[in-house]
Amino acid sequence: MRWSDLRQSTNVEDRRGLGGRGMAIGGGGIAVLILAGVIYLCGGDPSQLLEGVPGQGEPPVSQRAANSAAVPDQNRQYVGAIMGSLEDTWSQILPQQSRTRYRSPKLVLFTGQVSSACGYASAATGPFYCPGDLNLYLDFAFFNELSRQFRAPGDFAQAYVIAHEFGHHIQNLTGVMDRVQSAGQNNQLSVALELQADCYAGVWANTAAKQGRLEAGDAEEALKAASAVGDDMMQKRTQGYVVPDSFTHGSAAQRQQFFTRGFQSGDMRQCQTIR
Repeated sequence: MRWSDLRQSTNVEDRRGLGGRGMAIGGGGIAVLILAGVIYLCGGDPSQLLEGVPGQGEPPVSQRAANSAAVPDQNRQYVGAIMGSLEDTWSQILPQQSRTRYRSPKLVLFTGQVSSACGYASAATGPFYCPGDLNLYLDFAFFNELSRQFRAPGDFAQAYVIAHEFGHHIQNLTGVMDRVQSAGQNNQLSVALELQADCYAGVWANTAAKQGRLEAGDAEEALKAASAVGDDMMQKRTQGYVVPDSFTHGSAAQRQQFFTRGFQSGDMRQCQTIR
């Protein structure tokens, strides 16, 4: 993907190296249960949550200042560019196609573990979105896992991951996420939520393609990543067999299908999986 000249988003918070101390979280086990439910619906394995809630609270101001003053690395520059592109795209599409007021989320970068308005989590949960603070959370270690373990390398595979989580933010703004969460832990609704987020990732990719940002093989990278995180592929990889009734994110074929739907149409109205 041609991204080096894209606008850098100002909505990226770098908490790497802070050891999870980004926000004081109260509620103990209740906060953990809240996050488990959110991760169940928004992508990730809630069983991987850390036990307990930290009591550290905010890091010293001097530590935060030193962290924010660090020289950005290429990963940081890349996700800043992707976030800028996502913001510019959805600030236009959302009010035009959904008559919903746009509000930008923030991307929080962390290492190992992080606290959020939804609770406390480890990198093992994977990237996730928290509707409580409108933040996306990402540990760059997941990009290595995506390439090596899931065998889905490439910068546009990484862009798909961020765009998918951004899609959950769009669901939050439109009220879809509230409706799904109010229904409780329902596998079918969880799958529908994930597939719609995949479709929204495709809608953004459609705009990037029209802008001449995509290079040969980029779409295939995104499709390969979507397939790699399908429930059937994940279950085959971890337990050696597939249990369709337990799916919470959709099969590899479904995830590819809905990304393609958004990518070909550029129309979020084609992404209706939840009525």
